[in-house]
Amino acid sequence: MEIADGLLGPLLLARSAIDRSAALRGDEEWLRRAWEAEKTRVLLVHDGRTLISRFTDGAALVLTSPAEAPEGTRYLLGVDEDGVPYFAVNAPLPEPARSAGDVAGLREAAVLLDDRDAGLLVYAVALEAWHATHEFCPRCGGPTDVTASGHMRVCPRDGSQHFPRVDPAVIMLVHDDEGRVLLARGPAWPANRMSVLAGFVEPGESLEHAVVREVLEEVGVAVATPRYLGSQPWPFPRSLMLGFFARAVTTDLRPDLDEIAEARWLSRDELDAQVRSGDLLLPPEVSIARRMIETWYGGPISDSGR
Repeated sequence: MEIADGLLGPLLLARSAIDRSAALRGDEEWLRRAWEAEKTRVLLVHDGRTLISRFTDGAALVLTSPAEAPEGTRYLLGVDEDGVPYFAVNAPLPEPARSAGDVAGLREAAVLLDDRDAGLLVYAVALEAWHATHEFCPRCGGPTDVTASGHMRVCPRDGSQHFPRVDPAVIMLVHDDEGRVLLARGPAWPANRMSVLAGFVEPGESLEHAVVREVLEEVGVAVATPRYLGSQPWPFPRSLMLGFFARAVTTDLRPDLDEIAEARWLSRDELDAQVRSGDLLLPPEVSIARRMIETWYGGPISDSGR
């Protein structure tokens, strides 16, 4: 069975419907006017969570006006095609607002939100996570100031500038010439949770070399011809997942037990049977790993894993 050229289904954390408007981040006059405009919408985010309103078939972010937003670090998220500016404010969620809406994290909310809201939340969560670990200058240790509407921190002591960090990670579905897929489980995962392999790109390393190295290190399998599929932000706290298919040249499994508790080859029929029986839980729909498995399988896979 041939594998599709592109991923099946949407990458739920790789959606957006607004212009990030980078040129406006340093325009203090425009930022002041935008923050005073009634049409401006504000997303509250705290510890990776926000407020959503649930519907029968989905959910929407609970957005507020600048006048109603609490004090906190402010990030410009962009402007939509109707000229509406969007900001995020990092501050504890007000108790009245918590009572009026559901509090949800990105993993839960992304499967419910539309493209605009999913993109806004991914962006806000990623910025919040970076600011939480970069309050001090890595050069001199002094406190840094937030500038560029949340997209840069500057050290007033030595003048150094610091920008949001993204860590590239390869995630790869390994398949063999017998029509099988390689799935594995990390030591801290539930006994029946399996996924594809993944790992961070090392300094001075290409993505393709990272794919080959990580698979060999984690399960002892040699792979060839890595084929790029797509990417998805994974802000937990700052990864960018770069998806690949890779064909196995060897198939004997020698898992690194510090990284992999279990690894197994599965045919499509075996995967289907184990998912149906509950013996195998796939990654949640919000992950690129799920889309990669379904692409290899040839269509959506129904299960209870979320």
